Amino acid sequence: MFDVAVFGSLFLTLFVIMDPPGITPIFLALTSGRPVKVQKKMAFQAVCVAFGVIAVFGVIGQQILDYLHVSTQALMIAGGLLLLLVALDLLTGKTDEPKQTKDVNVALVPLGMPLLAGPGAIVQVILAVQHADAAEQVSVWAAILAIHVVLFLAMRFSLLIIRVIKDGGVVLVTRLAGMMLSAIAVQQIVNGVTQIIRGG
Repeated sequence: MFDVAVFGSLFLTLFVIMDPPGITPIFLALTSGRPVKVQKKMAFQAVCVAFGVIAVFGVIGQQILDYLHVSTQALMIAGGLLLLLVALDLLTGKTDEPKQTKDVNVALVPLGMPLLAGPGAIVQVILAVQHADAAEQVSVWAAILAIHVVLFLAMRFSLLIIRVIKDGGVVLVTRLAGMMLSAIAVQQIVNGVTQIIRGG
């Protein structure tokens, strides 16, 4: 049975964590210099990767963490460190320099994971699936699917911005994206450390 309250609660939580409006400048920065057709494909691939990761952790996430003896706090800190490395590349412009990066599919890493399917989203989905009864599972998975559709639409239509801001604007967006991403990364690390301290 479909539960609107469960759907709405999880959807809003994932919307805040995965942040479709906030991912658009990062998407533009990481895919700049590629043909529009390739960028559209990357948007779709990133969402598919994110959904696949989220789905796997939603089904057997807790078992995976238990088997590896990894806490959700450690997952958050590790994800934050990965995001911080990407943010530093965006801030310093290193993503523009190496020619080989043009052949790297950023839709997989870092867009698909850990930007979209980050520690926060993974932990939230694990908890939502665990606490939902059989009747609420449909609502939980509907919310997960819905947020990924929103993420795809946000990245897909962000390509229109490129036609307006041109190359100079993309450089500016890249630096701003690096600043925002570094803040997100640090906040994830802080959250993970804070939860460890409180738990200890």
